[in-house]
Amino acid sequence: MTLFSLIIALLIEQLRPLPVQQFVTGPLRRLSAALTHRFNDGHARNGRIAWLLIVVLATVACAVAYFLLWHLHPLLAFAFNIVVLYFTMGFRQESHFFTDIHLALRMGELDRARSLLAEWRGGQYYEASSSEVARLAIEQALVAAHRNVFGVAFWFVLLPGPSGALMYRLACFLDEEWGSRTDAEFGEFGRFARQTFGVIDWIPARLTAASFSVAGDFEDAVFCWRTQAMLWPDRGSAILIASGAGALGVRLGMPVHISGEIVERPEMGLGDEADADYMQSTVGLVWRALVVCLLLLALLGLAGWVGG
Repeated sequence: MTLFSLIIALLIEQLRPLPVQQFVTGPLRRLSAALTHRFNDGHARNGRIAWLLIVVLATVACAVAYFLLWHLHPLLAFAFNIVVLYFTMGFRQESHFFTDIHLALRMGELDRARSLLAEWRGGQYYEASSSEVARLAIEQALVAAHRNVFGVAFWFVLLPGPSGALMYRLACFLDEEWGSRTDAEFGEFGRFARQTFGVIDWIPARLTAASFSVAGDFEDAVFCWRTQAMLWPDRGSAILIASGAGALGVRLGMPVHISGEIVERPEMGLGDEADADYMQSTVGLVWRALVVCLLLLALLGLAGWVGG
């Protein structure tokens, strides 16, 4: 049931992408803003309480709903899995930005590519070269693929029903909304969200990096993972970018122009400068890595069935 739920949810999401802003991101941001207004006093303790109210309560409620539906009829539980996965997982949630940037670079429309990148990542890139735009888009795509697909799938498999998938996506969302904020007015409210997501994502991120390695140039991916990931400021995305760059044979990181300034960043990966061709290769790498994961899950299920 687990494998079929994942495959069906992915297929539905490819055929009919979910309006994420309308049905997921928008409501969550309103809830996040309400809890921030109610609880944020600048201290980490209240941030922990707010995080638990959202993530733990939603995860427990999802697990209870799954077990109730299972006792009514397994097909109801199966359908519930697919619905929750459809709302929490999918390539198409952010991939339209990547596709449009890729097309703009192919057509030589650098200004449009910069504008799309700014809409996707935030910041301004009006001085970025085409290689910088491609680099930043590939980095964003590698991390987004993990957080929208691979990480969700890991926790979906690990916890009962779709509760793990829901827990991961909520934790990821709160890390982006609260954990990434460093302004003094916000205080330490997001510290618990940042630290907790780091723990939740520790194993999934490494499994995704391993999948990138297997699906691409294994030797270079492992080399970059071991020698370069430690240099990246954001440790949560470091191994994803390093292993992905090594698997693709492309150089990522390096200085980029953001909001009129040159941001110094360490070099990640090996090989050639990033361009539109490597953006196309990134899509292939992510799909191959997903196939690797699904095959592994199928083999594990088969082994369990034979052993049983």
